This record gives sequence, C-alpha cells and structure tokens, in this order.
Amino acid sequence: MKPIAVYVHIPFCTVKCGYCDFNAYAGMDAIKPSYRDAVLAEIAAWGASEHDRMVTSIAFGGGTPGEVPPTDIAAIVGAIRVAAPLAPDAEVSLEANPGTADRAHFARLRAAGVTRLSLGAQSFDAAELHFLDRIHSPQAIVAAFNAAREAQFRSVSLDLIYGLPGQARSAWQSNVEQGLSLSPDHLSLYALTIEPGTPLAARVDHGEVESPDPDLVADMYEWSAARLASAGFEHYEISNWARPGHRSCHNQVYWNDGDYLGIGAGAHGYVDGTRFENVAHPRAYMDLVAKEGRAIANTYRPEGAMARSDWLTARLRSLDGFEPGEFVSRFGESLESAVGRPLDAAVSAGLMERVPRVRLTERGCLLHGEIAARMLAHLERRG
Repeated sequence: MKPIAVYVHIPFCTVKCGYCDFNAYAGMDAIKPSYRDAVLAEIAAWGASEHDRMVTSIAFGGGTPGEVPPTDIAAIVGAIRVAAPLAPDAEVSLEANPGTADRAHFARLRAAGVTRLSLGAQSFDAAELHFLDRIHSPQAIVAAFNAAREAQFRSVSLDLIYGLPGQARSAWQSNVEQGLSLSPDHLSLYALTIEPGTPLAARVDHGEVESPDPDLVADMYEWSAARLASAGFEHYEISNWARPGHRSCHNQVYWNDGDYLGIGAGAHGYVDGTRFENVAHPRAYMDLVAKEGRAIANTYRPEGAMARSDWLTARLRSLDGFEPGEFVSRFGESLESAVGRPLDAAVSAGLMERVPRVRLTERGCLLHGEIAARMLAHLERRG
C-alpha cells in the first residue's frame, strides 16, 4: 500500500502571539465541537479516495491542538483509522503549550494515541516570554515537561526561539542550556522572523522594536549547532536536532517529497504531485465541508521550473541531502543540466557538498533561502 501522512490543523489558541502569522484564532471556543465534526466529515470524504493508502504518521498542529479535549483527538485518530489503515509504528504527534495542560490531560492525550509531544517552550526567560505574548512561566515549562515524561510519550520535544530584539548571546545560550538540562529527545530552534501583517511587524515599523541583528542571529545558530552536537544530538534538518531514534517521522515526509493530506481550516496537502489548500477561516471551512464534504480553496500541479524548485528546496532542508540519481529519476534530467551553475557556486562558496550526497553544509543552512531562490531564478531563466 502506498504510504501517506496526515496533517490535522487545529486553529484555536487561548491568545494569539504578536509574532505569529499562522492560521490561528483566539476567542473561538464556542465552535470547537462543530469544528471537530467538520474535521471528521472531511476525513470521511477523503477516505473514499485514499483507501489504498497506509497512514504512516498523523500530526496535529495549529493553533494549539493540545488545548482541545483529548476525546476530540481520539475521535480524529479513530476516523483516520477508519478511512485508511494506520501503520503499526505510526507516529502521532501533537503540539502543546506549557501551562495549559496537567498530568491528567497529558495521560489522556497519550491514551488517545499521541506518541510524540512537542512543547512550545520558546524561552526560559520570563521577560522574553512576556515579549513573545506567551502566557506560561519558565516554571510551567519544567512542570509540563515532567508531566509529559510521566505520560510516557515515545518522544518529547521542546521548541525554542532565538534572535529576539535585544537578546544577548549569553541569554540565548542560557535558554539552550536550560532546555538541555531537561534531557529532551528533540529540540526545534527557530529564529524569530518579522512576518508582514503581524502586530510585531507593526511595532518594528513604528520604531517601537528593533529588528534582530542578522549577524548575531547567525552566531547564535552556529553556536547552537556546535553545542547540540557536543550533547549527542543529530542535526538532521535546518531547525531540528534529535537524539538518535527521535527524529520527527512526519516532518521528514515534507522534506522527502512524500504524500500528505491536509485536514482542517487552511491546511495544505500534497498527493500524487498535486498540491491543495483548504479554506482558511474556520467558519468558512465548516460551511464548505457541510455543503461539499471537503473545503478546498485552491489546487495546482507544479510543473517545470516550479516542480524542480519545490523538490530541491524541500530536499535541501534535510541535512542528509539526496543522491544525484534521485533527481534524475524524478525529473528525467541530471542535476547539472537543471541547476549546474548555482550548484557549482554554492559548492565553491562552501555552502554545499555534492559528494557523496548533495547537501547543505552547516554554514549553508544559514543561507538555505538564498540558495533556493538562486536555483529557482536559474530554472526560470533557462525555461
């Protein structure tokens, strides 16, 4: 049976953080039961066409899926099991925030089928948490982590954010050290980005907040990579480090050109070479599912330069890289024919390697976006 992953978007938050541009909403608790029912209906509709698939992973993202009732999570996992067989070792991951769940809640999530928990710690500094509009305390992170361990999730991960305006190098190092002191299985480290249209972007535009120093941000990243390597973590994706055996199975589907369904408001999917995007607003999503069974707002099939660029951009996020022959098998031409010039330039600059596999170097990880953009520009010029 062909493998497929399933992403389920839960768009609800207690408070929407000022830096966040995700499809997330606060103050919509009243529609949570109706939203769950719409998600179940969409899964059933997809199941009619994906019955020959084996589900290898399920990921609940948001928003804050950890704040919905565990019974809803169990119902959604159960609906997916009905729609398509679930692999015996399937990963079921869920994002949760410290401070809004206790031991009993985590135990119920584990009983609902969740095997991997990602805690949105973001910082161990109270002032930084306040700046980020997070409602938990540093102490709540420790309590939530210990509760997650007691619930016996297969993997427990911490998310941390670096490059905050005015954040000293030492402050970031302290965050990493406090995270490591908990002995997590996995760490996701994200640079703060100023996303257009967010409250944080408005504060930067009005001069209330300074933009992060890019050189300092790069220094924080390089220090983190070295520190986590010394602690026994594998750097397997640009922003992700794992202890052996604890890589995110679901996210590797994205980076390795795998198929995945997107369920829920604003979710994206990719099946048999076609990409689709659901209607973003939860109420509009629910209305469309009620009428049509699905809620697709946009569908397209990448071809030519865009298909090659999408593939390269995703595959280069993984530090394992890829064999040149994989590109040939996928597109019927050599990598040199497609992007020889920008590839040679990146290798010469020490940003990429091409032997034995095509991959970014640690330094190249800092410039992944620039490298991808140059490859796309080259592909578009050649036609």
